[in-house]
Amino acid sequence: MNLDLSGMPIGVVGAGTMGLGIVALALRAGHSVWLYDTRASALEQARTAVEASLDRWVRRGELEVAGRDACRQRLQLAHDVAALASCGLVIEAIVESLPIKQALFAQLEALVAPDAVLASNTSSISITALAASLAHPERVVGMHFFNPATVLALVEVVRGEATAPEILQRVADLARAWGKQPVFCRSTPGFIVNRVARPFYAEALLALQEGAAAPATLDAALRDAGGFRMGPLELMDLIGHDTNFAVTRSLYDAFFQDPRYRPSLIQQALVEAGWLGRKSGRGFYTYAADAAERQVPLATACPPPRRVVRQGDFPGAETLCRLAATAAIEIDVQAGDGQLLLDEVVLRPSLGRTATALATERAGAPLVLFDTWTDLERAPLVVLAHADGCSEAQVAPVIGFFQALGKQVVVIDDVPGLLVTRTLCMLANEAAEVVCHGVASAEEVDRAMQLGVNYPLGPLAWADTFGNAAVVTVLDNLARAYPDGRYRASSLLRRKALTDTRWHAR
Repeated sequence: MNLDLSGMPIGVVGAGTMGLGIVALALRAGHSVWLYDTRASALEQARTAVEASLDRWVRRGELEVAGRDACRQRLQLAHDVAALASCGLVIEAIVESLPIKQALFAQLEALVAPDAVLASNTSSISITALAASLAHPERVVGMHFFNPATVLALVEVVRGEATAPEILQRVADLARAWGKQPVFCRSTPGFIVNRVARPFYAEALLALQEGAAAPATLDAALRDAGGFRMGPLELMDLIGHDTNFAVTRSLYDAFFQDPRYRPSLIQQALVEAGWLGRKSGRGFYTYAADAAERQVPLATACPPPRRVVRQGDFPGAETLCRLAATAAIEIDVQAGDGQLLLDEVVLRPSLGRTATALATERAGAPLVLFDTWTDLERAPLVVLAHADGCSEAQVAPVIGFFQALGKQVVVIDDVPGLLVTRTLCMLANEAAEVVCHGVASAEEVDRAMQLGVNYPLGPLAWADTFGNAAVVTVLDNLARAYPDGRYRASSLLRRKALTDTRWHAR
């Protein structure tokens, strides 16, 4: 078997956005490329689209003019699938339908050489199922690029039950030669990224359903406090609600209606209304000149507290005290169960219980919760929630405290886990399940989430920082608030918490 795919002719089936991106990458890496599509009109437009990508690289200085011209010469448009017979690797990027993909692979298997590799760019279909009906399932592999393929570095290299280890290595080596960073994973619904990312959308949708805050505030919380490049609702508008909802439903069914992946009625309603996001002009936001709906109701300026007392330890305590010292705020340190006392108001981290429940246990004492962050030092925004019955005057010292630290403040309704905390903990929990089930390693999971969807840091790296025991505490508290199984903690995550061990070495 030829273990080297470098220099081999590459076949790409499907002249859609992903297929054309893969073609451009293969051309730039020096391959001859055959592009096949059953739609003659798509093939006619394909050369123009690929050449536009090559021209962009020339303008950016990433490709010489001579190199571009050579790429153009190496692109061949195939009007018959038989033209792909000489290819050492064929990547399909066609419609997400198992029967259609299986039929294509059966055609390809009869055409290509015995040592040629058959790869699928699928984001959701089982590689094991794709290969099952073939005579040589060992040469079928997932090669999942991320859109736009010419920009994003990640390629998920997915092994089916029958995929040969040497095939995985050949494809990974090729991805590196194309300037990509491969991660290995086992074929499972959603692979790594589409599976682990579900809570990023799901928690925002649940918070919106519960009236925690308006869409703009929810997005600001995850973007400006959580450190994500985009908020979940604006990202769903960008992706398209039809696409995002379909992926969620697919995972929900693939995992036999596990409540962790339950679709949202709010998103279903958007799809039914045809409000698909940017592509339809309306989703959570309307895409017109008026941007009033995107304004975030920031707290007005408040005086800082007269007295600050730290009582015990809690997630973020050291960083808060360091920022306070920089702002010339003196903090008394006492023993306690993990909180700050700002004048007469108790400030605690959100650990999955509501401020109202905690205040009730303290005979109604004024109590405020703060949401967590991925990087408190740099985060421009802090999210707060206060107990029912807590007055504006009682909340004011807490707002003033964070404003003195240079942060903007937004106050939301008192929902369990607030926004960032519950999202990050659920991302960490899903990542832990991926590791627990042998889909991928902790290192591969975190790398995939950073490279594939631009997360500020890997979910498991964040869990190491926040504390795996604290993550489990949040999940257990959320499980009591929502006793449907959605927030059950991964058994591996719970073991990490019990043994105080990390996902990554220091």
